[in-house]
Amino acid sequence: MNRKAAFIAGLTMLGVVVSGCGTTGSSSPGSSSDSNSASGASSISGQTISVVFTSTPPPQKLLDEFTKQTGVKVKWTTVAWDDLQTKITAAATANTYFADVTDVDWSRVGQFYDTKWFLPLNQYLDVSALQKDVPQLNEFTSHGELIGMPVDASFMVTTVNTADFKKAGITTMPTSFSEYNADLQKLVSSGVNKSPLGIPFAAAEGLSTYWYETTAAFGGSVLSPDDKPLFTDPNSAGYKAMEWMVNAYKSGLVPKGNINMIDSDEMQNEMANNRIATIFSDYSGNVGTLYNVPSQSKVVGQVSYIPTPGVSGIGPNLGNPDGMGIPKTAKHPAAAAAFIKWFTSPEIQADIAGAHGPSLSIVDWPLPCRLSAMQQLVAADTNKTLEASLMEQLFKDHTQPPFQGGAPAWYAQFSNAVYTNIHSAALGQETVEQAVQAIASTVNSLNQNG
Repeated sequence: MNRKAAFIAGLTMLGVVVSGCGTTGSSSPGSSSDSNSASGASSISGQTISVVFTSTPPPQKLLDEFTKQTGVKVKWTTVAWDDLQTKITAAATANTYFADVTDVDWSRVGQFYDTKWFLPLNQYLDVSALQKDVPQLNEFTSHGELIGMPVDASFMVTTVNTADFKKAGITTMPTSFSEYNADLQKLVSSGVNKSPLGIPFAAAEGLSTYWYETTAAFGGSVLSPDDKPLFTDPNSAGYKAMEWMVNAYKSGLVPKGNINMIDSDEMQNEMANNRIATIFSDYSGNVGTLYNVPSQSKVVGQVSYIPTPGVSGIGPNLGNPDGMGIPKTAKHPAAAAAFIKWFTSPEIQADIAGAHGPSLSIVDWPLPCRLSAMQQLVAADTNKTLEASLMEQLFKDHTQPPFQGGAPAWYAQFSNAVYTNIHSAALGQETVEQAVQAIASTVNSLNQNG
């Protein structure tokens, strides 16, 4: 994540009624105890829960279908991803109520297990039954506890504006990193776009995940299975990836304004408005839920996914999913669980990912978390506008976790060091060598302090 990205900055409030039907979980709505109920097992009907998440809510049309099922009202607040992580930490540290449902990013699972800030979902969901249909479930599990339920199957993928590539005389899409670089130069030299490449250089999470994906394309990882730095050698994949990103900005391949741009703005304002021609590390699902949505995009029918170019052929695609979890201070955990089960049901997952058109989708939503919903997406994509078949192939054959040993418990501090130093290197405030050494020093210190 997912992550996932900060999809829409600011706040959006919405009162709706949701349902827990049509789900796979073992417990039905209202079957689990609620901390506010007199008996500990009263009905959840009539309760209001607060959902604080990084995206806009599901369309009202979808939510209305479930208004008669549970009677649970939802107050949905949209907060940018980076800001949301700060709010979650602040509330949990103070042991105060923040939300009944909120974001659990793949990168925070280790931290949330150690801190016990979230309720294990094992008591609400049939984890064993979910395993077959939710491939990324293990990324949200620590020591047998399901800290969050995946709500998407986001992974990093390369997108290109095929119309711009064609204008530049590029008729065959690149399959290697060298070909991708050559095509960037053609876009510039042909006059199609003097700054065709999108990289979000703001000091935020999106810059970190872009580096991880680029490192994987160069044939390596940033951390070893035991969380040691693998990027300090100038010949390492991580070093070369950072060098390529920083040089792309300094040379003008990346728009100068991107120095303070987060990933969602790059996608919504740059790619969707045809100001750039390609994003090497974009988010899966954007073609169907953003670039091909007329109300959101000026490049409808022009942007396509391509298998991510690697050093010698197709490179890997790193997973970046978000999840939903229940903070330990939640007022209505049973109602919160009913909402999570509804939101992650196969039908809703297919709808919000664009299987039945833009009117039912969430803008910028990645791929569905369930294989069954992904199959619905492929079946519905008869005119290939979602490119769902390619996404399914990449998801099954080329997607892998960002870290070989899972995200470390100190991931937040690590990512902060990553995006802060890459941002500084792009500005020329430090060299790439100094940036990698500073990040490595942070990793070594975090390892020593546990």
